[in-house]
Amino acid sequence: MSFPIEAELIPLVEDTDGTVRVGQTRVTLDTVVSAFHEGATAEEIVHQYSALDLADVYRVIGYYLHRRTEVDAYLQGRKQRAESVRRENEDRFDPQGVRDRLLSRRIA
Repeated sequence: MSFPIEAELIPLVEDTDGTVRVGQTRVTLDTVVSAFHEGATAEEIVHQYSALDLADVYRVIGYYLHRRTEVDAYLQGRKQRAESVRRENEDRFDPQGVRDRLLSRRIA
């Protein structure tokens, strides 16, 4: 008995902002890899993010394991960008006393 053996596309899509998402979902590659690093199985990841397809998660994990250096570099770049944006926002909007300011607005 024979069955077709063919290459399948990795279900990763880069959006206009450069964020890599899994398939046609809003779930990012960062999210799946992070969950995998925390010890989650593909089934647990799908349970937590129901928009994902189990086969897609297995393919993404496999892709990560085969291209760990490149994916880790991408993730590190995303982390640095997020830190930069956080610093910019804190420079523009002082985070000290936010709770008190919000509560005072609520009272007024």
